[in-house]
Amino acid sequence: MKNHLITEETKQKYIDFEKEAIPHKSSLFNFALKMTGDPDDADDLVQETYLKAFRFFDKFEKGTNCKAWLFRIMKNSFINDYRKNSKEPDKVDYEDIQNFYESVKSNEVQLQHLVEDGFSTVFDDDITDALADLPQDFQTIVILSDIEGFTYEEIADFVACPIGTVRSRLHRARKMLYSKLYKYAKQKGFVEEAV
Repeated sequence: MKNHLITEETKQKYIDFEKEAIPHKSSLFNFALKMTGDPDDADDLVQETYLKAFRFFDKFEKGTNCKAWLFRIMKNSFINDYRKNSKEPDKVDYEDIQNFYESVKSNEVQLQHLVEDGFSTVFDDDITDALADLPQDFQTIVILSDIEGFTYEEIADFVACPIGTVRSRLHRARKMLYSKLYKYAKQKGFVEEAV
């Protein structure tokens, strides 16, 4: 009978993985829920992401952004599943995935509901509603930049568009949010009355 002992190297891999990757689980789930539209599918996608990440953790460069690395794995897994399910092995871009999501979600599941579920513990209803009202492309960029903290370069890589487009969409999305949330900000005392 073989002795199945865990090596020190494997133990260290578990420790490093838990320290670097596991803290991002809720962020991954929130974005997976946004992409899939279904909590069970989001759980599956996050689980698949962590399995792949652990398997290839030796390829992760310590000291770099683990969260961005995990999001990239998740995005690639989602695209690969989409390709497999749609039986279209050709190149798929991010907008196709967004359109696919819109066409397969059930009528009773609304995007606003998904955003509220994902961010209800973080934001007031007014902020959640304003975020849910943004067009999908703008919403994605705001979430990745202002909530998840990704750089322009990381977002551009994630949504497969030029950095200039990311900056432009983020600027326009913030202006839309500003106009939607100005009254809210005054009520909460974030904006002082002009004298």
